[in-house]
Amino acid sequence: MANLVLYRKYRPKSFSEVVGQEHIVQTITNEIANDLLSHCYLFSGPKGSGKTTIARLLAKAINCENLQGFEPCNKCQSCMEINSGRAIDLVEIDAASNRGIDDIRELKEGIRFSPTRMKYKVFIIDESHQLSRDAANALLKMLEEPPSFAVFVLATTEAHKMIPTISS
Repeated sequence: MANLVLYRKYRPKSFSEVVGQEHIVQTITNEIANDLLSHCYLFSGPKGSGKTTIARLLAKAINCENLQGFEPCNKCQSCMEINSGRAIDLVEIDAASNRGIDDIRELKEGIRFSPTRMKYKVFIIDESHQLSRDAANALLKMLEEPPSFAVFVLATTEAHKMIPTISS
């Protein structure tokens, strides 16, 4: 049996398992229930507050084949692929390590293609405040005119370092 980091083993697999972020969960689940999905979300908070976890739950919920209210079923192919980290339509980028304009250009190439298996292609950009200025401006252009199948989640511990046009 492979070693598993505890935070991954016990990471919430449904919105009802999230602790301490009730107002965020309520906002997102209301959007899902009322079909008011945005094309971009900015999650800001301290390290370990659940930004990436909630981003993954959002990705699961909007792609779940058997959504139960607003909760992902965790049994369909989409949910299982996201849970296992093998979903090709969920793209996670660590902007602390991939912060340059070439990284965003590569992302721009990937957004040109519609999702392979899921309804939405979800792009989670973690530590998004660490993008270079050129990369942030290139990302802004994608956020201004995204394809209908794309959802972006920008996660940051330092929202004040984001370029104002993205954080507004």
